[in-house]
Amino acid sequence: MAKATGTLRWYERVPHPAILIFCLLIVVWVMTLIIPAGTFDRHEIDGRSAVIPGTFHLIDAASPSFLEIFHVVPLGMVQAASIIIVVLIGGGLFRVLEATGALENMVGTLVKRLGSDHPVPLIWLMTFVFGALGVAVGYENNIALIPIAVLLGRAMGGDRLVGTSIALGGVGIGFATSPINVYTVGVSDQIADLPLFSGAGLRSVLCVGALCLLAHHTSRYMKKLRRDSNATLLRDAEDEGSSLRKPLADYRLNASDYRVLGTFVIGLAIMLYGVFSYGWYIDEISATFLAIAIVAGLMARLPASKINTYFFEGAASVTTGALLVGLARGLQVLLEQGQIGDTIVHTLAEPLGHMPVLVSTLAMTLVHSVINFFIPSGSGQAMATMPIMIPLSDLIGMTRQTAILAFQVGDGLTNLIVPTSGGTLAMLAMARVPYDVWVRFFFPMLLQAFLLSWVILAIAVAIDWGPA
Repeated sequence: MAKATGTLRWYERVPHPAILIFCLLIVVWVMTLIIPAGTFDRHEIDGRSAVIPGTFHLIDAASPSFLEIFHVVPLGMVQAASIIIVVLIGGGLFRVLEATGALENMVGTLVKRLGSDHPVPLIWLMTFVFGALGVAVGYENNIALIPIAVLLGRAMGGDRLVGTSIALGGVGIGFATSPINVYTVGVSDQIADLPLFSGAGLRSVLCVGALCLLAHHTSRYMKKLRRDSNATLLRDAEDEGSSLRKPLADYRLNASDYRVLGTFVIGLAIMLYGVFSYGWYIDEISATFLAIAIVAGLMARLPASKINTYFFEGAASVTTGALLVGLARGLQVLLEQGQIGDTIVHTLAEPLGHMPVLVSTLAMTLVHSVINFFIPSGSGQAMATMPIMIPLSDLIGMTRQTAILAFQVGDGLTNLIVPTSGGTLAMLAMARVPYDVWVRFFFPMLLQAFLLSWVILAIAVAIDWGPA
């Protein structure tokens, strides 16, 4: 039900995410005027550039002019082009799949068999399924599955946030706490000279615990919606579409559905094989999505003209979210122009050496959380910060394994809300959930995940957690 303008709650008056990100551009520009430019010397570790501890020094660098606030927007669009393209093609792919009816029939049949009267067990099951994908497959690699979870959430009687929480939350939490994350744990183990993916036991405890918190958080929201549909955090226009169009009893899979779904599964399998065997990334994923859309349309015996129409309808539906990715990338461009990233890392890391070990450990998660706004890449942040944090942990009596977990928590969990995370914005675009609504929904869950992480880190400090 639409709300009258005079009855809007304060958070419903929050400006459009594009306005919020542009305001952040102004804030970052002011920071480039206040914070002195500086840099670390760097060397290569396994072909990647890493900082050399103790080499930080200030440099002479001109601060970006006010006009750069506007210039970095198209520059950000160019740098984020691959992510923008995968969002547009992904939107087109799922419009074609929707047009075939296969996705709706699959979700309707699944919910019919498992029952929609008690959605909580299904929420828990699917949260752990998507969490496992985040643990083993990665983050952006799962973008194609987001709309399926959105449709599933709607089929259970929820809104777009339910499915987004299951998919984006599950993949994000799984990726953030994964004991086998090659981008964070793998790179950090290499820098710290530890056995690859060592310490998996305690990390697995954190991963399972955080996914349980997420499933509980989503289930509580779902129960609230089932009691009162007006409890949704989404406005009417934001939650339209992606609903089942007939009673659950009428859903069944036919031969065409199996052909289309088989095409989709085979396409994903080829994509994952390419990712793990040949190092495929966003561009190759986009190409795979495009091929799946065409072949799936043909398998459903759609005319070429219809496939074309549906594809571009889908791409148009995610345009706003895709462009937000490029706008947010402008923040990183502006930071690079001001050359203040290393200064921020040095300033945040230096006080940690003067704190007790437990306090320093917990503070390290917060330091990495702040740094993650400026360096949202997991491997990029590892290469920029772990050469500093590992020797620092040796000096203050913190084990290297604990320092890596503190980095993993601070970097990974905040990926789910920082506006500079292109993967997160891309998946929100696919789900058609506004960024500000997602942050409002997910932030309480983020606090719970941090509290759990701090308990695990306190245990790590107490047992002097080593590399086993």
